[in-house]
Amino acid sequence: MLQPNECIGFIGGGQMAEALIRGLLAANVTQKEQLVVIDPDPDRKKYLHDVYGIPTCDTAEELCAQCTVLILAVKPQVCHQVLDQYVMFLTSNHLLISILAGVTIGELESILPDNSRIVRVMPNTPALVLAGASAISLNTNATEADRTLSLSIFSAIGLCIEVQETQLDAVTGLSGSGPGYLFTIIDGLVDGGVLAGLPRNTAEQLVLQTIYGTAKLAMESDKNAAALKAQVTSPGGTTIKGIQLLEQRGIRSALMDAVLAAANRSKELGA
Repeated sequence: MLQPNECIGFIGGGQMAEALIRGLLAANVTQKEQLVVIDPDPDRKKYLHDVYGIPTCDTAEELCAQCTVLILAVKPQVCHQVLDQYVMFLTSNHLLISILAGVTIGELESILPDNSRIVRVMPNTPALVLAGASAISLNTNATEADRTLSLSIFSAIGLCIEVQETQLDAVTGLSGSGPGYLFTIIDGLVDGGVLAGLPRNTAEQLVLQTIYGTAKLAMESDKNAAALKAQVTSPGGTTIKGIQLLEQRGIRSALMDAVLAAANRSKELGA
């Protein structure tokens, strides 16, 4: 766990960084004085300071001097450019946590000093409402304390599990890209409700509550999805008729292919 005299520094203050800040404070993992953010946009820094009361700083040297844990939350395209500013100030006392999609631990190790402690994380956008699904992977220099701390940080914004780095592309294809698939499904179901005669607002309310309730039931039940599906498919009823059409249109294979395509794209981006 984070010690009282330790601070977490955010390299980048975008939406995911804000989600982490909100989650850490809400879960009492840290105090606001233990979080520091740096961002090239002064308005963004002011916003995070005004809303969450956290300190900000202006230089890499200042952030490294104040914080032993650094969360890299910038666009993957500027990873090298940003980290080049930090290399000379990093020591063996620093832990770097990267949430950059497609940037491997090996790539980070090639930029950072030897023996750097690195944790790579794949979060997803529901972290913005503290309901994220994150997976972490550690390099060989990271310690058990680093593992515990990283799990506590990302558990503050939802579920967090540890996987092998080779599995992070699959995580990207499943939970990282998953919200996009589900938003598409939600949009389609709402249109279906409208087609069947419901006002759009009514259809949207019913769809969102159905998605939420179904996920909650699945999480709280000791039955798997197949068994829960069986409970709502009466012989010759409406649900099995709808499922028959979905199967005829290939929804199951389409979803499987979507996860695989996104996972393969993640590999391409990290190559």
